[in-house]
Amino acid sequence: MSATGNRLVTFHSPLKMQVDTYKYPELTMPNGKKAPHAVIVKIITTNICGSDLHIYRGSFAVPPGMTMGHEMTGEVIEVGSDVEFIKKGDLVSVPFNVACGRCNNCRHMRTDVCENVNGDQTFVIDKATQHVDCGAYGFNLGPDVKSLDTASGWAGGQGDYLMVPYADFNLLKFPDKSAAMAKIRDLTLLSDILPTAFHGFASPDWPAAPSFGVGQSVLIFGAGPVGRCGAAVAKLLGYGAIIVADYLQERLDLLKPHGVETINLSDGMPIEDHLERITGSRTVDRVIDYVGVDCRGFGPEANVPVENSVTSALLKYVRFGGMTSTVGVYCANPLASKADYKSGSMETEWAQAWIKSPRMSAGQSPTMNYNYGLMQAILYDRMPYLTPMLNTTIITLDEVPEAYQLFAEGSPYKYVIDPHGSVSGQVPKGLNPDKLSAERLAPLKGDPLALGLPGNR
Repeated sequence: MSATGNRLVTFHSPLKMQVDTYKYPELTMPNGKKAPHAVIVKIITTNICGSDLHIYRGSFAVPPGMTMGHEMTGEVIEVGSDVEFIKKGDLVSVPFNVACGRCNNCRHMRTDVCENVNGDQTFVIDKATQHVDCGAYGFNLGPDVKSLDTASGWAGGQGDYLMVPYADFNLLKFPDKSAAMAKIRDLTLLSDILPTAFHGFASPDWPAAPSFGVGQSVLIFGAGPVGRCGAAVAKLLGYGAIIVADYLQERLDLLKPHGVETINLSDGMPIEDHLERITGSRTVDRVIDYVGVDCRGFGPEANVPVENSVTSALLKYVRFGGMTSTVGVYCANPLASKADYKSGSMETEWAQAWIKSPRMSAGQSPTMNYNYGLMQAILYDRMPYLTPMLNTTIITLDEVPEAYQLFAEGSPYKYVIDPHGSVSGQVPKGLNPDKLSAERLAPLKGDPLALGLPGNR
């Protein structure tokens, strides 16, 4: 292979991302063991995810020097000796979950909790130590700051190249390379946020299948890219009233042309009054949390950190016998406003949960359960609204540090990185292709809470 280096976005400290150069990857596991089951992928597109912002702000603790990124699409350029079905030249989507395909959880379609890919990572529940059964690229999946020394070591994919283990099992190959490149702005979502959004609609007892909601109502918290994907999935599944709640009007406005109802959480009107205005009822069939750890309060508390605001809202606004899903990332938050929250604990109205008898689910998406079907939906034009709802724009690797800042400040774009100029003909391009004013491009600019500064935490 002629390449000698690998540029990767690297976390240096909260609010500081930098593009650094590393050595070209090898077919080797993080523990140094040879990986003949692996491939090297040349990154065609890689995206900035909302969960990356938890790291950027400092609310999800990771070690300095960790390479970033877990949403990758690329071309296979090197193949290990044990790889049978993936070939050089294949265009593939890389699920953000790292999975062995051999453990009990993987065999039961739970690649989100693979037992063999997170090294010696452990955490403690009520004084009982347990192994952390999950792994992801560019993410320290330890539960607390003390676990940093045992991080699993999977390199991030916001860069030039990536080593992918267990390639035959993990990779989704696109059937037609040229057709896939024509729709790369949508297909790039298959590595994480579109399957993650779909997971919010999964049946709790069998995560491979959605809980269909033809004509039902859904309340979605979060109008970032994954929340907007959630609205797109709700349309695909035939939901009736699709309602998205957020603080940022710039993001909510992207959804209105597509038949989505919106709630601005800073307007002071009680959410149940909004629901009654839209649906005639003060509760809905399903409530989904796509926000995660960086939560604010509602109404007059819209500029105050309230870490359990959305988790409490799940139970408050779901109907009796309805469904709730927690897909947003939660963790021990060193910037949290309360001591218990710093360790990952949160207050929950459990009596309310019991009496309402909802079906409840939480956790990461097992991406492989959903990515093939969603690929087919995109290729057969069943989701033509994805790119306009996401407001996708393509940027260079050198623009990534500034894109992180803009995204944290509320930018309404989905930033897709093109490290090699592979999709140079695709538009729009750049950090602000619509030439939005500074107030609309970064409506939270200077907001200490948006930037995770501890002074307001």
